[in-house]
Amino acid sequence: MPEGLHKVLLPFPIRMVWNFVSVMDNWSPLVPGYVGHEIISDNESTWEFVGDLGPLKKKIKMKVQITKWVEPTKVTFDLLGLNEKFIGKGHFSGRQIDPQTTEMEGFLDITANGATARLTNGLLKSFVPRTCTELTEAIAEKLISSAGNEHNVLRYHTGFSNK
Repeated sequence: MPEGLHKVLLPFPIRMVWNFVSVMDNWSPLVPGYVGHEIISDNESTWEFVGDLGPLKKKIKMKVQITKWVEPTKVTFDLLGLNEKFIGKGHFSGRQIDPQTTEMEGFLDITANGATARLTNGLLKSFVPRTCTELTEAIAEKLISSAGNEHNVLRYHTGFSNK
């Protein structure tokens, strides 16, 4: 199961981070290769993006189902490929370090199924961690630019797993 984990330290209180990630419209356009999304309900949406899998570029359509909102610390979701055979899950979580600093963590786990699963999962081993990092960093950058924060300094630490 290809997975990725990326953490950033943000110069904001946890409530500010929550206010952003608790609205799917805020972060779905930040997915690398974003084409579009549709909100179906408070907990369900469909996303379309172009995935760069090294030798392949694929237009991917998926269902994103929010499974849990834990205000102000975590949003978890399941992923289901609508035009490709894959399933997955992920989360964004926050941990307040001090009143003005929050550690935000992004996590993705995606597994391909079907006849080409072995090949596709091999390609996903680099795609999933890279996508997780790019999305988490894009959220952090959007938060900083939206706040007009003068510090503009992010201290990154990353952990990847490619099982």
